[in-house]
Amino acid sequence: MTQFLMVFRRLAVALIFGLLFLNTAQYAQKNSLYLFADEFTGRPRQTFDPSKWTAEIGGGGWGNEELQYYLDDVESAHLDGNGNLVITALKLKSSTDLTCWYGKCLYASARLITKKKFEFKYGRIEARIKLPEGAGVWPAFWMLGNDIDQVGWPRCGEIDIMEFIGREPSTIYGTVHGPGYSGANSIGGSISLTGGTRASDFHIYSVEWSENEIRWFFDGKQYHKFSRTNVPAGSKWVFDHSFFIIINFAVGGKWPGSPDRKTTFPQSMLVDYVRIFS
Repeated sequence: MTQFLMVFRRLAVALIFGLLFLNTAQYAQKNSLYLFADEFTGRPRQTFDPSKWTAEIGGGGWGNEELQYYLDDVESAHLDGNGNLVITALKLKSSTDLTCWYGKCLYASARLITKKKFEFKYGRIEARIKLPEGAGVWPAFWMLGNDIDQVGWPRCGEIDIMEFIGREPSTIYGTVHGPGYSGANSIGGSISLTGGTRASDFHIYSVEWSENEIRWFFDGKQYHKFSRTNVPAGSKWVFDHSFFIIINFAVGGKWPGSPDRKTTFPQSMLVDYVRIFS
């Protein structure tokens, strides 16, 4: 009996150490694949990591006749202390001194980019996000080619990993824009939320981007694919160079339309993490 217990203890110890080694190895392997990760951990109302993100500023409509002014302040973008980045759209008072393309700005929000801080080519890009609700809200998780300042848009390329417009509360969009297939002629797909699934719950939005193909996923389910062979005749595949990441919360614009009387403010977009794998 004593000999049996000794053998059992040795096996138990070996098993425990084996599991610890396996978990450690798996953790190291998983994290070694990260090209970029932000888990948004920090104190409540702490700002985002400025070594990873830059807040763009302005109210020129951003090419879409958007109604918000993007700010770099703690009210528009901060950590909540629970591991989330919070981007909030606020309705401004009529006395504001912020000027948008149409006059006195009606709303303020934030737009964060990794331009010149982190840019990459190919990989799996994903974020876990909880979206706002109501007509006129337009949150997005997307990427632009890092040569935009040299060649302009859409020649730089654009990959929209997730777009959501509040007037279509059960639809998530994934899209690409390039020369000859941009704006209203962009190439995209969508997924309809069913069975009580809501955009205002946390979901994982991701893209797998390779040399010849881009695939979109919602909670791990693929719903759209765009390949080099799908580029319209006479156009060019422009997804073969480095891109940077953008997370923003727009209000209004030509596509989503303006908020209505039922849309409440402030509205927030919560981002649990952004991860990019090689």
